[in-house]
Amino acid sequence: MSEPASISTGIAARYATAIFELAREAKALASLEADIDTLGTALNESDDFRALIRSPIYSREEQAGAVAAVAAKMGLSDMVANSLALMASKRRLFVLPQLLAELSRLVADEKGEMTAEVTAAKALSSEQQEKLAETLKARVGKDVKLKMAIDESLIGGLVVKIGSRMIDTSIRSKLAALQNTMKEVG
Repeated sequence: MSEPASISTGIAARYATAIFELAREAKALASLEADIDTLGTALNESDDFRALIRSPIYSREEQAGAVAAVAAKMGLSDMVANSLALMASKRRLFVLPQLLAELSRLVADEKGEMTAEVTAAKALSSEQQEKLAETLKARVGKDVKLKMAIDESLIGGLVVKIGSRMIDTSIRSKLAALQNTMKEVG
C-alpha cells in the first residue's frame, strides 16, 4: 500500500491521539511507552513484521491473526493489541511506523521531555551520553531522551537533531565546509 506521506501521517496522528488519550485516562502511559519501544524494536529488527504491515497480499483476517499472535508473544497491553487489531481490520497497519513516532512524541510532551536523535562516529559511553543529555537539557529547558545511531562516515564528532534544530559537529561536515572554502579561494 503506497500512500502519500501526508495521508499516512494524518491517519497515524488520529490513531495516536486516540490511543494516547485512552492510556492517559487509564493512567497507563508507562505501559504505553514500553509497548512503543517493543513495537519499534520489532519493526527495526524483523523483515517479516515489516512485510506483514506493508504488503497488500495479506488479507485483513491474515493480518489480524498475525498481529494478535505477535502482540500476545510480545506481551503488549490489551489497549495496544486491540488498537493493532482494529488497524488490521481497517487495512491501516502500514502507518505503524508513523503511529509509533507520533505516540513517542505525545508521551514525551506529556512527560516534559524531548527526544534528540544523535548520530555519532562510534558508540558513546553511558557517561558521555549523560553529559550530552545534561548539556542539551540546559539548552532546550526540558529533559532530553537520546536516540542513538552510529555512522562511521562521520569520521568523528556528532550530529544532533532535536526538534527542528540540527547541530552538526562532525569532522565530515567540517571537511566539506573546508573543501567549499578552498573552491571559492582558488
